[in-house]
Amino acid sequence: MQTGIHPAYGPVVFRDRAAGHAFLTRSTMTSEQTVEWEDGRTYPVVDVEISSASHPFYTGAARVLDTAGRVERFERRYGRRDR
Repeated sequence: MQTGIHPAYGPVVFRDRAAGHAFLTRSTMTSEQTVEWEDGRTYPVVDVEISSASHPFYTGAARVLDTAGRVERFERRYGRRDR
């Protein structure tokens, strides 16, 4: 990599406000806010609206659409189309 053209890459805490969950990772994002982490060190913290801790797909709260029932209801209403 060329020196001087890449942003600083370091440890950052991402905090999910919806779930109250935080995780430490490395990123190029920075923040003026800081938080003391479990290891006693202070890291910049970035607040996010949604993460894997609160997203319905990852938590299992996602709605499953009954596509077969919708197709059958459409065919009953409008008739089956033969190809």
